[in-house]
Amino acid sequence: MTSRRSFLSGAGAALVGSALVNRASAAAIPEAPVHSSAATQAPLAPTSGRPYNPVVTLNGWTLPWRMKDGVKEFHLVAEPVVREIAPGMKANLWGYNGQSPGPTIEVVEGDRVRIFVTNKLPEHTSVHWHGQILPSGMDGVTGLSQPPIAPGKTYVYEFVARHAGTFMYHPHADEMTQMAMGMMGFWVTHPKNPRQHAVDRDYVFLLNAYDIDPGSYTPRTSTMLDFNLWTINSRAFPGVDPMVARTGDRVRIRMGNLTMTNHPFHIHGHRFEVTCTDGGFIQPSARWPEVTVDIGVGQMRAIEFIADNPGDWAFHCHKSHHTMNAMGHDMPNLIGVDHRGVAEKIGNLVPGYMVMGDKGGAMGGMKMRLPENTLPMMAGDGPFGPIEMGGMFTMLKVRDGLARGDYKDPGWYKNPPGTVAREWTGEVPEAARATGSTPAAHDDGALQVRKPTDHQHGH
Repeated sequence: MTSRRSFLSGAGAALVGSALVNRASAAAIPEAPVHSSAATQAPLAPTSGRPYNPVVTLNGWTLPWRMKDGVKEFHLVAEPVVREIAPGMKANLWGYNGQSPGPTIEVVEGDRVRIFVTNKLPEHTSVHWHGQILPSGMDGVTGLSQPPIAPGKTYVYEFVARHAGTFMYHPHADEMTQMAMGMMGFWVTHPKNPRQHAVDRDYVFLLNAYDIDPGSYTPRTSTMLDFNLWTINSRAFPGVDPMVARTGDRVRIRMGNLTMTNHPFHIHGHRFEVTCTDGGFIQPSARWPEVTVDIGVGQMRAIEFIADNPGDWAFHCHKSHHTMNAMGHDMPNLIGVDHRGVAEKIGNLVPGYMVMGDKGGAMGGMKMRLPENTLPMMAGDGPFGPIEMGGMFTMLKVRDGLARGDYKDPGWYKNPPGTVAREWTGEVPEAARATGSTPAAHDDGALQVRKPTDHQHGH
C-alpha cells in the first residue's frame, strides 16, 4: 500500500491521470501520485496536451501531469522507499513517488515543462535533467547552478523540452550516496509528429547496481566496483518482467546506465539497429545491424528491431557476473577439488551444509537455506528446467496474434514439433585428433623437452 494514494494499472492509469488534472487544476501545486507495485504498468495515454505514443516502463510506471496555462506540470517527491528486488528480497532505497527508480516522465518536443520537487529525504538534494539542453540555472547541480533543496523544501524547475530523445534524471547532490541508494528516473521527449520515429511497442528501463549484504536491507553506498546485485529498474531476475511483442511488431527498447561500469546488452533470436543515443535520434543512413550494444556509464541507447521470430528469447547483459544475484567475491576456483573429508566434518557442525563449486558453478535444482532477505545466485525456472540466471536478465516474448495493446505475459512458448534441441541416442564415434595437434610424448606420458644449445645461454 502507498502512503498517500494508489496509482492503478491498465485503463485505470489514464483515469487517475485525468482525475489528477481535474481535482488539482485550481491548486497552486499539482498532486504527487505514489505507486509502489513492482509490476509493469500499462502505458499512460495522454489525456491533455499534445498527442504522442506512450512508452512502457519495465517494472515501472509513467508520472501523470496536469496542464496549467499551457504548461505541463509534474510533481516529484524525493523520499525513502522500499523496493522489492525480486520475490523474497526487499531493499531500503531512496527514490521518487514511492519507487526506485522514480516514475518515467513523458513530454513532447517543444513542451514547456514545470517540475515541482519536494524533498522528504534526511539530507539536501537536487535533480539534474541528464541530457537536456536547458538554462544553466535549471541544470540541477548543487552549489554550481542552484542552492541545495533542503529537507522539507520544494523547488520548481521550468524549461522547454527542446529535443526529442531519450534522457534520465538523477541528483547532483551527495550523488555517491543518493544514486547508490536508487535515486534516478527515465525521461522521454517524444517528437512533435506522433508518426515520426513511431514503433508498435516502446520499452524503457534503467540499469542500476546495489551492494546489499545477505540478511541486510540497505545498500552500502561506498562500494565502487564489487556490487552483488545487478538490476534492471531495481529488479533482479526472476523479478524482471518479460517484454512482450506481437510477431511483426517494430519494437524499441530504450536503456540508460547509471551503474559504475558498462553493460553490453545482447538479444537472442533477432538483430537490431541502434537508433537513438543521448544526443537524439540517429539518421537511418548512419545505422548498422548489431546483436549486442555496449552502454557506457551515464549513457543511453535505444535499439529497434522487427519481432519476426516467435519464441521466448533471452535479453541480458553479456558480462556473466551481471546475470547472477547476491554474488560473493574473492572465491577460489574449486573445480576438481575433493571436498569429501572436509564436507563430512563441516556437515557434522553445520547441518544442511552443501558442497559447491567442485564440478563447476551450476546450481540448477540445488535447494539450500539462504540468509534472511537475499536471493540465490542463479534463479528462475523455465519450461525445460532451471534457467540459472539472475540480475540483468529478462526475456523478449514474441507471439503470433497478440492484440496491439496486450502486454500480459503470454506464458511459455510452445515450440513447433522438431524445433527443440534433443538428446542424440545413436552411436557416437571416437574423437579423431589431427596429426601434430598434441606435443610428442613417450608411452609413459612424459613430454619430450629439447634442451637449449650453448649459444642460447639458457633462454
